[in-house]
Amino acid sequence: MSKIEIIGLGAGDVNQLPFGIYKKLVHAEMVVYSRTLDHPVIESLQDEGVRFEAFDHMYEEEEQFGAVYERITNALLEQAKAVETLIYTVPGHPMLAEKTVQLLLEQTEIEVEVMGGQSYLDDLFTSLKIDPIEGFQFVDGTSFTRSQLDYRHHIIFCQVYDRFVASEVKLSLLEDLPPDYEVIIVEAAGSKQESITKVSLEELDHTMEISNLTSVYIPPAPDNLLHHTFDHLREVMATLRSPDGCPWDRKQTHESLREYSIEEVYELVDAIDAGDDNNIIEELGDILMHVILHSQIGEDDGYFTIDDVIRSVTDKMIYRHPHVFSNTKVDSVEDVNRNWEELKKAEKGEERESVLDGIPKHLPSLAKAFKLQKKAAKVGFEWEDVSGVWEKLDEELKEVQEAIEENTLLEMEDEFGDVLFVLANLARYYKINPELALNRANNKFRSRFTYIEEQLTKKGIDIKQASLEEMDAYWDEAKERE
Repeated sequence: MSKIEIIGLGAGDVNQLPFGIYKKLVHAEMVVYSRTLDHPVIESLQDEGVRFEAFDHMYEEEEQFGAVYERITNALLEQAKAVETLIYTVPGHPMLAEKTVQLLLEQTEIEVEVMGGQSYLDDLFTSLKIDPIEGFQFVDGTSFTRSQLDYRHHIIFCQVYDRFVASEVKLSLLEDLPPDYEVIIVEAAGSKQESITKVSLEELDHTMEISNLTSVYIPPAPDNLLHHTFDHLREVMATLRSPDGCPWDRKQTHESLREYSIEEVYELVDAIDAGDDNNIIEELGDILMHVILHSQIGEDDGYFTIDDVIRSVTDKMIYRHPHVFSNTKVDSVEDVNRNWEELKKAEKGEERESVLDGIPKHLPSLAKAFKLQKKAAKVGFEWEDVSGVWEKLDEELKEVQEAIEENTLLEMEDEFGDVLFVLANLARYYKINPELALNRANNKFRSRFTYIEEQLTKKGIDIKQASLEEMDAYWDEAKERE
């Protein structure tokens, strides 16, 4: 059976190679394959007659590094079939940040033997004078996501092959760190060619000389730069609820926060209606604060934590979107909605006694009317055509007039309620949320009436003494200004 021997070339020059590995390479009779020729050891070995064939050209031919590694692996497997033993060299240690080695180890067609090589991590820690036990992340600069980074720990980016990779690393870091944040570029750690350069983050891809031996070190960030992170917010809330925290936060319960939580949602709606992005940010923050505070109360009482809250909604979103997270096929938005309701029922594990169950008790009455009719319509209890709803509205308005003529308060309330209920149903037919529509009308009225007050004040007129004609004139002005 053919075999591929993988040899690590170390982190620096040929003097770092173990003697046995050195002898094996210089006495190799066949061509030695290498992921890249960009390594000082290869130049020394070429001077001694070792023949290398590398895959550097593939990096220029492919847009994604993943495709490069797949091609290199397939090429090596194909070449190994024709020989008894194929030697493949990589920079550093084969088991450290070498995707092609991982791909070779995963396959079962060709035997693979890893023969070692010196990792540069020990030299890197020494050069940077850091202790990894304090917390350390080793990140592939060609394959990472921003969410993986923990700025409270030492972060070292390897595989920073070129300026493009350096630029991608920089742009990701700038999402969390300021442009003048100091980072360190380490070249050829532990070798005679070692160099350590401190630069600002924004200059990371401007001044550095980049090679296969380049690493970028990001020192741990101070807390004042991490106020935008979720973990820091969670810690702030835990501090506020601690014995040495804020008396107001410490005494809150789920019940005491109810009215404030409702207010925050409506303040967000106001910000959205105003199209005020800065205010939307602030109000979303207030809502998130309530989520964290409720979760901290749950944790303090020993019932649940924010992790349970996040796990619940994550599991729910994945479960109710099989067309996104599995191979389930959907053809329309209607299919998505239908599947959502079916999965929701299955998720609850029990059938509700009524189709109308599940509507929050404390929902505002207009919103509740909208929800009741929406649920009833899902089982076919609705007008065949919207014209029937308009006719019903006319009917209910006449009944209101009759109740007014009879001057019976309870009857008037009853009939007015029917009118509002029909209006909620009418809004549903036109896909309008009546609660939002009424909120817009309230805001519009407040804006126009405030304008009337302002104009009368400018003229020195007490609004209580103003005529209806004067107020109507300013009302019309306010409408025109909109």
